[in-house]
Amino acid sequence: MDFYKYHGLGNDYIVIDPAKNGITLSPETIRLICDRNLGIGSDGILHGPFSDNGAISVRIFNPDGSEAEKSGNGARIFARHLHEHGHVNGDTAAFNTLGGPITARVLDPASYLIKVNMGACIFDSERIPVSGPRREVMNEPIEIGGNRYLMTCVSMGNPHCVIPLKAISRELACELGPSIERHPLFPNRINMQLAQVIDRQSLRIEIWERGAGYTLASGSSSCAAACAARRLGLVDGSVTVHMPGGTLLIDIGSDWSVSMTGPVASVSEGNFTPELRKLLAGV
Repeated sequence: MDFYKYHGLGNDYIVIDPAKNGITLSPETIRLICDRNLGIGSDGILHGPFSDNGAISVRIFNPDGSEAEKSGNGARIFARHLHEHGHVNGDTAAFNTLGGPITARVLDPASYLIKVNMGACIFDSERIPVSGPRREVMNEPIEIGGNRYLMTCVSMGNPHCVIPLKAISRELACELGPSIERHPLFPNRINMQLAQVIDRQSLRIEIWERGAGYTLASGSSSCAAACAARRLGLVDGSVTVHMPGGTLLIDIGSDWSVSMTGPVASVSEGNFTPELRKLLAGV
């Protein structure tokens, strides 16, 4: 097969195994494959598995052709793919991303409920990164469209800007997202979450993803929003994050290590037609 498509709570990725498909992934071919009218259509591509000195690794691409460091939903999807296609033994998969190593465990093979160790969240502005003096960006003001918001920034191996609000909506996420993603404060661009605290154990978020736009669900965004809310004292260490696509359970340790639990669904698998291959070769 040339590709395998999955989704995690509506956040869909195409897995392209380099051993089975020798197609060259350039920004142009990535954009065409991810296009929902002209290609297969997805929120991104997981290119792997690759063997890295005996370890498994994966490259993660956004639909605009840029490369992402890490993806929570992508991690669960890739763990399912490795498990289903015999790349790992047992129920545990370990692999490397640009944003750091990931360990995932299949809790239920029937529903493919998967728990992922996402590593530790980071509040250091130099490591997120956020411009300016080294600091923790906590409740720091940012002005967008003449309105002032308070943001807390965090890295999950990829950068996030969390804005707690009393009320959130898709419309507001789409209004603020493009400006925040490319704000001069964020040299590598940034993912944005609008976060509404429901109670000490639950959050609701709306997401604008760097390189992808408005997204129904995001694993790393859920982790980042939960960590930011925890750091601000708004929630406890175990948080259910509600998104338009569904919910994820986020557990935050005393050392700020983060795990995420949620489902993965298979959508399709298939081959590129000769006509699409010709288009891909020409871009």
